[in-house]
Amino acid sequence: MDLTEPLRPTSLHEEVAARLRTMVFERQLQPGEWIDEMALVEQWHISRTPLREALKVLAAEGLVTLVPRRGCQVAELSEDDAADLFPVMALLEGRCAYEAARKATDADVADLQGLHDKLEDCAARGDTDGYYRHNHVFHSRVQALAANRWLDRTTGDLRRFIRLLRGRQLAWPGRMEASIAEHRALLQALIARDAPRAERLMHDHLMAQLQALKALRQREARSATPAEESDVHAR
Repeated sequence: MDLTEPLRPTSLHEEVAARLRTMVFERQLQPGEWIDEMALVEQWHISRTPLREALKVLAAEGLVTLVPRRGCQVAELSEDDAADLFPVMALLEGRCAYEAARKATDADVADLQGLHDKLEDCAARGDTDGYYRHNHVFHSRVQALAANRWLDRTTGDLRRFIRLLRGRQLAWPGRMEASIAEHRALLQALIARDAPRAERLMHDHLMAQLQALKALRQREARSATPAEESDVHAR
């Protein structure tokens, strides 16, 4: 290997992986869906090699599952997965809020206020999709303001799995209204630099999401036909 050869900023398979990751998070590829590799190869005018390398990357991240002789399937979170994951994320994001409250500057808090205002607008208009997107940005910003590389790494790794749900719990009646109220309280704690309160509010905010998700899935299970019921429990 010639170690003097210039390195490219990104390789093709990394670009393909980034595009696939976006499709999974945006639910253009649905949980449990089998990925049509030939269709993507034709659509993106690439060979199968970078696509397969990209799928290996996403498999290592836990976003897809490679099944021998069958292909590649988009990962999905079961009820048990969600019940195990959300309490861990509640602890991690709570700590992010704690450290952000201690370290955030006035400019940082003003930035959070601007992000919160977008959430308020989406909540007022009943824009669930917009609320989900801005909520992800807000939480990611709090994570960044914590300025703890170990916390950031762990939280970022697990946030990918939360994103597989794409805010499904917001479909539960009254959840978006409750969520924005939780955000208002959290923002006030951050403005006051009340780290313990910010930590507690963020923790409870995540656990409230889990409760709404459980309620939504229970309602879906009750309304599902016997043939559909097993599929509901798998999501």
